[in-house]
Amino acid sequence: MPDFSLPISILQQRFGDRVQTGEAIRRQHAHTTTYLENQPPDAVFFAESTEEVAEAVRIAHEHSMPVVAFGAGSSLEGHLNAPLGGLSIDLNTMNQVLAVHAEDLTCDVQPGVKREELNTWLRDTGLFFPIDPGANATLGGMAATRASGTNAVRYGTMKDNVLALEVVLADGRVIRTGTRARKSSAGYDLTRLFVGSEGTLGIITRLTLRLHGIPEAIGSARVSFASLEDACNAVIATIQMGIPIARIELLDPDMVAAINAYSKLSLPEANLLLCEFHGSEAHVAEQMERFGEIVDDTGGVGYETAASPEDRARLWKARHDAYWATMAVKTEPEAIFTDTCVPISQLATCVTRARELARKHDLFAPIAGHVGDGNFHMGILMDKGDGAALERAKAFLGELNALALSLHGTCTGEHGIGQGKRDYMTAEAGEALEVMRLIKTALDPRGIMNPGKILP
Repeated sequence: MPDFSLPISILQQRFGDRVQTGEAIRRQHAHTTTYLENQPPDAVFFAESTEEVAEAVRIAHEHSMPVVAFGAGSSLEGHLNAPLGGLSIDLNTMNQVLAVHAEDLTCDVQPGVKREELNTWLRDTGLFFPIDPGANATLGGMAATRASGTNAVRYGTMKDNVLALEVVLADGRVIRTGTRARKSSAGYDLTRLFVGSEGTLGIITRLTLRLHGIPEAIGSARVSFASLEDACNAVIATIQMGIPIARIELLDPDMVAAINAYSKLSLPEANLLLCEFHGSEAHVAEQMERFGEIVDDTGGVGYETAASPEDRARLWKARHDAYWATMAVKTEPEAIFTDTCVPISQLATCVTRARELARKHDLFAPIAGHVGDGNFHMGILMDKGDGAALERAKAFLGELNALALSLHGTCTGEHGIGQGKRDYMTAEAGEALEVMRLIKTALDPRGIMNPGKILP
């Protein structure tokens, strides 16, 4: 490994004890929440402004020292690891809501603002930010990984809700992409280039976000199905009929059982759809009635609706606890949480075949998915230290991703590539991968920005 003691010493002289080199804090900033090996940086810098980030990156660039941006640390594919050492720049103290333009339905925030904090801030304006990946992630990290989540079927993903960015490039230059205007035909769409780039092209230090009005009425529903295929067919029919559903989540029986045990609920332990509807009182009632007709036609049983905020909050809290519920199934768990996404017409095929593949490899892999946009997750649970199970899990991942690609889908709908899914990029991107390499080389010729991620 290269020796970065000189640039770290320069950073310490400039920023004092906000540059830390203790092993515990370095390992904390490389944790991967998955089976991938922890690869810590050589130092962690707690930045407080765009100017400080730019100065730190300029020093790193001068000494060819790798730089990894750090937000909430909730990524699942090794995005935060530092395989070549270097500097982790922690952006959590850059956590200010800078401006809310309620009349334009936009806001400006620093990257360390978490999504729940933003919505608390917006509560009295009648507006909210809809992207909800489950984890209380930072908005900078959500943009860097092109996050989505439960509301994506109605409100889109981060790429649809980021209007402009401030970005520190690999040589320390600061650029602004986009404006507060809702659309533009002015040149290359640099905003969307950086959204989803996972910190490999630059570090996001400011975001302009699209906001939405809080719905007049919100209704929730749940319904069970005897088979995964029937549940998926209900989802497909709902989307194809144009019902503007806000959320539609699938839990298989294993996931429902885990959530019941963890969250002290008594949901029916069958293939379960959880839904949410937004709009006026009349519009929500109409959506729920039409959805009820679909589930009757596709074999749904026990269709129940709920409108009280308390019941809705309890239901969605349980859904967001799926990660911890899965981990709680075993005393000493090792887990791989993965996701794929396919066109909605291929959802039933992909989910049922994925379940069969997991059984073929003798793996316990509960399913939870944002199935309204064809995206589903599987949590592969093993005993810690079970090398044979880990090898079976890796084989399963390869087959699962090949399955998604064969159905005209993607190896990841929202987790991102990081280190964990690099091996599938060639099959998915083909010749376009070389274009990505050219962009990376042009913007980061020394290869210091989050190296070892995305590109095989």
